[in-house]
This record gives sequence, C-alpha cells and structure tokens, in this order.
Amino acid sequence: MGIIKKLLGGLSLVGVSGLGYLAVDVNRYRVYPDQTLGDAARHYTSVRSLTFLGGIMRSKLEDATLDVKKAQREFLFQQILDNIDTEYSKEFKLDQVKSVKDFLQRHPLTRYDHYSRYVSRMLSGEKNVMTAKDPSVFAVTSGTSGNSNIIPMLMKQTKIFFLEGISVLYRCMVEAYPDTKLLNKDFKIFFSPSWRYSITEIPIGPNSASPERSKGLLHIYTTPPPAYKVKSEPEALYFYLLFALLDPHVGMIEANFASIIFNTFAALENHFEQLTQDIETGSLNPDLNIDPEIREELEQLLKPNPTRAKEVREAMRSGREGLALRLWPELHMILGADTGTFELYGDKLRSGYCKGVPLYSPIYAASEGLLGVNIWPGVLPSRYLLHPRTQFFEFIPDYLMDEDQPHTKLMHQVQEGQTYELVITNPSCLYRYRFGDVIKVVGFHNQCPIVEFKYRKGQFLNVRGEKVSESMFYEVLKGTITKVWSNVKLVDYCCMESVILDQMDVPKGFKTSQPCYHVFLELEGLDSTKVKKISSSQKKMLDDSMMVHSYPYSSFRHKGSISPMQVHLVTPGSFMELRRFMLQDSPAASNQYKVPRVLRRQEAVQFMLKHVIG
Repeated sequence: MGIIKKLLGGLSLVGVSGLGYLAVDVNRYRVYPDQTLGDAARHYTSVRSLTFLGGIMRSKLEDATLDVKKAQREFLFQQILDNIDTEYSKEFKLDQVKSVKDFLQRHPLTRYDHYSRYVSRMLSGEKNVMTAKDPSVFAVTSGTSGNSNIIPMLMKQTKIFFLEGISVLYRCMVEAYPDTKLLNKDFKIFFSPSWRYSITEIPIGPNSASPERSKGLLHIYTTPPPAYKVKSEPEALYFYLLFALLDPHVGMIEANFASIIFNTFAALENHFEQLTQDIETGSLNPDLNIDPEIREELEQLLKPNPTRAKEVREAMRSGREGLALRLWPELHMILGADTGTFELYGDKLRSGYCKGVPLYSPIYAASEGLLGVNIWPGVLPSRYLLHPRTQFFEFIPDYLMDEDQPHTKLMHQVQEGQTYELVITNPSCLYRYRFGDVIKVVGFHNQCPIVEFKYRKGQFLNVRGEKVSESMFYEVLKGTITKVWSNVKLVDYCCMESVILDQMDVPKGFKTSQPCYHVFLELEGLDSTKVKKISSSQKKMLDDSMMVHSYPYSSFRHKGSISPMQVHLVTPGSFMELRRFMLQDSPAASNQYKVPRVLRRQEAVQFMLKHVIG
C-alpha cells in the first residue's frame, strides 16, 4: 500500500507556495459552511489523489486489454511463483508448470470442498499451507446459494482491489460525471461486523468494506465516527440517516448493493417523524438502545436546527418519487450494485426514491476478490470489463456446466453472445475454482471480454431438469406483473422447489402430486385491498408465461410431470423480516446480504409460509 500512502501524504510535503495553491484550489472545489478548511483539505487530497492514481491504473488496464493472453499468462505465473514453496503447491507439483497448457492439464477444476481441509489447518495456525504469506483476513462468504465458506485473503488482494478497482472506477466516474469530484460529503451505508478470530488472531468475517477497514476515509462521510461504534444495525442506520439528513449538501449515496440503499429509504419513511424531531430539537430519541457514552458523544454533535427539519418535512410530503433530490439538491450519484438479484432494487430506485440521479454499479467482485470494473458509468444494463490483472479466468460454456471436469475456454477464446460459468485462479491460492457465477459475454474492449452478470448457479429452479435460471424467472415475473396485473407493483419475491416440503409439516394445500415451483410475492398497489384479490386466473398467467419462455418447462408441464406453479402473496414487510431472520444466525454480515431467490433452507421456507396471506 506504499504508493497509496505516498499519494495521500504527498501534500504534507509541499512548501509555502504549494500551500497557497492548495488553499485556492480547495476553495475552487467549494468549501461548505459547516466544513472546516482542514476537513476540506483532507477531502480534497483524497479526491485529487484518487483521481490521479485512477488515471495511472486505467492506463495500465488499457495496456493489458490490448493483449489479454499475455496479461493472463503473466498473472498466472506470478501467482504460482509467489507460492511455489507452499505445501499445496508441492502436492500438486505446480513448480513443474511451464505453460498455461501445463497448468490446465496438471490441476483439476475445483469447488470449495477441495480446499476446506487446507483452510481448516490455516485457521488452526499452520503456516505455508496454501499461501506463502499469512492471510490478512479469513473472508466469510454470504452463503446466499448455500453454506457460507471461509476464504483466506491476502493483503495483496486489498491492494489489488484498491488500485485496480476503486481507483479506476473513481476516475471513470469523475470523467463521466465531473460534479462527483466536488467536496460534498458521501452518505456511506456500511456496518461494523462482529469479528471472530483464528488461533493466530487473524480476523474471520466479511471481506466487504466496513468502518474499521476504512478509517482513512471516514472524514468524507456524513456519519460521525462515534456512530460507527454502534453495533446494532437498526440503531446504527438511524444515526446514519440522522446525520445525512442534517447535511443538505450530500453529493453521493453509496452502499455495496442497491438493496441496502432502497431499504435505507424505507427506514427513513418508517422513522421520519422521530428523525425530524431530533433534528428540530437537537436531541436524540430517548428510546434508542445505545451505550450512554456513545449517546453523549453524539448529542454533543447536535444542535437544534428547525430550518433543516422543516426542509426535510417538506421534501417528504411530496412522496417517494424524486425524494433523494428534494432532500439533497446537490446529489450527483448513487453507487451500488444493480445486477442479478439487485436489478429489482436498482429499477425501483431509478423510478422512485432516486429518480433523476444516476445510479452507477461500479464493480464486479466477490469474497474471492475483484473480478471486473464498469468503465461505462452511464450505460444500462450495467456491464463489466473482466480485469485481466486481478484473476486468471477460465470459462465453462453453459452446455457443459453440469460436467465435473469440462473443457474450459480462456479469456481470448470466448465468444460474444455466449453464456459461461466463471472459473478463477486468485491471489489467495484458489486454483481453477468454480465459485458459481454465470455471466454472458456482451462484447469486447480491445481483446478483453465485457460481461453481464446473469445469476448464481445455486439459484436455479430445477425440479425435472428444466433449469430455469434466476434471470429468466425474474424476466418472466416482471413481464407478467407489468403487462397483466393492473394497479400492482412488485416489492420483492423468492421461490422454492416443492421437494423441500416433502419432509416438512405444512398447511393443507401446499403439497402437490407432482413437483412444482412455489413463488412468494410481496406486492403493493394503489389500494392495499386489491393486492389480496389477485385471482387464480391472474396467478395462472405467471405459469402460462413461463411455458412461453421456457420450452423445457412447457414440455414437462404439458406431460403433467410438473404441476402448475403455486403463487402465494405474503404480508407487507415480509422480506424485511426475512432479512433479519436470515442474518440472525448467519456468519455473514448485513453488508453482504442478498435476498435468496431460491430458498434451500427449511427454516427459511417455514418462515415464508407463516407470512402467506389467507
């Protein structure tokens, strides 16, 4: 991280004339009334340094895209060389690999169970097992499509993520939307996870951004540092909202996922009266369950602001559409992933709360590391340039995905318009790892594939071998609701395969003679009573539409080997409650949560069954 520290610390070395220029340039970026010159200077330093660094890294990325075969070969062999003396490397004789072809022949395609015993030994304190250097964190995956896995992550990967990812996307963002480099503060929504530790005191937890891992940037966020000490998410989110509302100059709203931003606005609506009262009186809600010392620290930062309270109330009176811009007229950008399972939330933000503000889905990443960057902020649907300097990529054609050891294609061999399962070899020594993402190649930038994320393999509906993907089901559902269900909007949804009910005690009518799909829908309409009156014939339209869009599904339905789709409406707020339920016993953090589009756990199914209307 030396280059980052040098850049961020560079302005401290300038002379008197340099400081004079700095003062003028900072003011040119606009210093706000409640912003000290010192805070503005730090913010300015971060913005200018990141923009400069992003230009350098973007240039390196462009060079790599001109010859992806070379870039990928160099990445792979540097990876092997860095860990050549590890036990894992010796076991698989990676020191004998002389070419990419050698590597593909010598090492099998793998899944997580291949690594679990090695990771267990690393957690117990053994060294030089998989990686030559000790991990900086054992990353816990979200577990959306199965169990949570533990992935060793090296400090090198944090550096890669910042240099090859964050800096590049920031440069792309300020070039596309110049106002984003102004000194407005960022409403950043992330939470402090509960860490566990290995025998050697290496933290075990989410690999996503958190306040503890972003201490050098907290000055650019609206949330004051004491609020990040609050570990309970509902209370923490209340404070994030309170201090963001106090700042009329917010320039950006940022979270890992569009769903987090949407849920934050929903929380704003729920707590609106109390929030505006706190702003007006300059005191904190006495019912908030927080440590007295933290309460005292936060109350010292407040003072009565009836003018701002009035502005917030007036903004809220006009409803959801365009609310963000009414609250924060200088809002330039919304940052959050809007692909795959988050497309629903991205669409709702663009047409509702955040109408009129660009929503940019900047990075394609997973617990296993950085995969791609979106260098086209204004293009929809969001797409990503697979980064040839962050992973060694392989691609399994969709028609071979069921095979255990299929032949793979390399980065320079994929074809536009084709769908592939991604395979990675990453810096923390996951070799030829099938981590479950399915992408579609939609074009090329120079020689480098541009992809759209489609779905996770574990999110298939597949009761008879028909393989209905998450993306296909969502398109069918969205089309059905838009075209034939009047006065209704989709809030959220999930599905399950009926086989999961075989071993469960469930209400009469849920089990069918042949397997089928069960669909849980949370809807909203102009009149809430109409939501409950969607007819059986309307529900049947979803099944009919699926038969039109999926020939295998249609074939099984006509043969009678799949029963008609069962559509269940659930009570308002069910998916917010599902989120809390899924997180309460999960090792994953709330920053990582994704709605499971296909329920696999019996307890989650039982939870949704209890929320069915009627």
